[in-house]
Amino acid sequence: MAAEVTLRTVEPTPTAVVAAVTTWEEFPSAWRPMLDEVWHFLRNEAPSGLYRNGHNIMLYKDAVPSVEIGVQVVGGFDSHGRVVASSLPGGLVATATHTGPMAELDLTYRALDEWISQSAYRRVGPHWEIYGDPDRSTGQVDVEVCWLLAAA
Repeated sequence: MAAEVTLRTVEPTPTAVVAAVTTWEEFPSAWRPMLDEVWHFLRNEAPSGLYRNGHNIMLYKDAVPSVEIGVQVVGGFDSHGRVVASSLPGGLVATATHTGPMAELDLTYRALDEWISQSAYRRVGPHWEIYGDPDRSTGQVDVEVCWLLAAA
């Protein structure tokens, strides 16, 4: 079943991230240690109240890929090692929620690609994924995929 694509405006969302320039071949083994580093900071060194129920995120700044891997937080903070304050972009986005096996996430991307190609909009920058809370019975995680747009 194809993901439903919606158009909406989002506000910038503060994040705590580790940024890297990698390759698509290296990325599958690179993202987990980056995320673990952010969580170590949030659990052990972050200012009190910085994290309040935020979700894991992956921001793809370009096709290289230049990436930011991290967690939604409530505001800025001083850098700690490789963990830095950043944000998910704000603006007009096409968004779709992937529900199902992670191996099929590409189907949600295909739905977004098709929707954008048939719309009056064009991609203008990064895209990102926001990972929901795991379902306690299945372990399944819904993933919201967002792509920044502008009028064509």
